[in-house]
Amino acid sequence: MTVKTAANPRLIYVVMLLVPLFWGGAFATTKHVVSELPPLTAAALRFGLAGLLMAGWLVARGGWDWPLIRRRWLGLTALAVTGIFLYNIFFSIAMQYTSAINGALVVVVNPVTTALVAVTLLGEAWSWRLGAGLALSFVGVLITITQGSVTVLTSMAFNYGDLLLVGGVISWTTYTSLGKIVMREVPAMLATTVSTLIGSLLLAIASLPEHGWHKVTSMSSQTAAEMVYLILFATIAAYVLFNLGIRQIGASRASAYINLMPPNAIWIAAVLYGEKVTLIHLFGAALIVSGVLLITYFDAVKQAGSSEAPPQTG
Repeated sequence: MTVKTAANPRLIYVVMLLVPLFWGGAFATTKHVVSELPPLTAAALRFGLAGLLMAGWLVARGGWDWPLIRRRWLGLTALAVTGIFLYNIFFSIAMQYTSAINGALVVVVNPVTTALVAVTLLGEAWSWRLGAGLALSFVGVLITITQGSVTVLTSMAFNYGDLLLVGGVISWTTYTSLGKIVMREVPAMLATTVSTLIGSLLLAIASLPEHGWHKVTSMSSQTAAEMVYLILFATIAAYVLFNLGIRQIGASRASAYINLMPPNAIWIAAVLYGEKVTLIHLFGAALIVSGVLLITYFDAVKQAGSSEAPPQTG
């Protein structure tokens, strides 16, 4: 998968909109998939097949680079452990102990923590637009997942599962930040492929106590179709584009797009699964979109007006 952005610097900002769209659709599909398959088994199957497809595509196009992989094996393994293995482990186990609202807060916190790390440790620039955009999106996501009820937010109880969610935030922030460093040398597609393969192997090992692999052959046609979506779009396309975004526009701006996941998850669930959309949902979505535009739009216009392609900051 190759996205030509050098000729049109603004293209990456448009293409990145597909990431929260594909990941937003993964909420409802995964919810149904894990009703037939244990969570870690489903995750191992999803990332394993995605990794094999990407590897086959790279080999066919001559993009598989063993010398580069050997030189950067430590960074690629770190990406696999943090973004594929640990994040899925933390999230899957946490959701057995905590509420969906608490789980959704991970989506809110990740862009904020990533931006702070990117600015303080990776040298990315801080601006009032970045801060205001993050705050606006943060409020929009809170309104969306609580449906505008202050009572829902103030009555939230935190438990063991929420501590695991903190681990999920740390692992995803680490994955995003490491991605900027690793992909200074490794192409986004190769980095995504190798880390996905390693991460899926770790997930497969972790899934053995679930004793759920025999259920794979008896999946319903709906679950099989949803697994195809998770593999092709929510994994291959979304992870490659997200890593490409980290490489070209930086970790903080790429992570801002994650805030668009809840609105996408809501309308997809409404269209495909009949869930209700309220005015509060629409208001929250408007705030989220406004925040993301505030962070990314002016950068896109600025780069488009430049005679040079945007620097690859990561």
